[in-house]
Amino acid sequence: MIDPQTNSPEQVRSSPTIWIDADACPNQIKELIFTTSRKRQIPVVLVANQTIRAPDSRIITVLTVPDGADKADDYIVDQIQTNDLVITGDIPLAARAIEKDCTAIGVRGELYDESTIGSRLATRNLMQHLRSGGMETKGPRPFGPKDLQAFANQLDRILTKLCRATPG
Repeated sequence: MIDPQTNSPEQVRSSPTIWIDADACPNQIKELIFTTSRKRQIPVVLVANQTIRAPDSRIITVLTVPDGADKADDYIVDQIQTNDLVITGDIPLAARAIEKDCTAIGVRGELYDESTIGSRLATRNLMQHLRSGGMETKGPRPFGPKDLQAFANQLDRILTKLCRATPG
């Protein structure tokens, strides 16, 4: 793996890295992650098809990948290591992260794991099939304070667990 901070081969890390599928991630979530990252000294990598703003920090990296379907997802999956955390609303990306022994959570605080990802993928695929057949479906509800709180709580639980499990 290439260390995003140095662009050189990375040795085994002593802490998890937070990977953000950043194109559709709400700014409130990114700001919360930046604050948490600085407090806990956990590296964060934002991956997007467009320019994303982030604070100047040695532990926060922004990577812009070429535009195209799943380019950011593919990059994240290629780079993640066991016990990393992936923040995404993309169910297929979450499934791919779980396959690589990573943890994935959605921007509303949903934990994606082996016990839930199959049904989430099936629901996603059914809804996609219905939409492609012309059925109109509702989009997600607006992101609100309860969603931010649910995410903050889940992020704290997951990072506490991952940091305990990582030698270092």
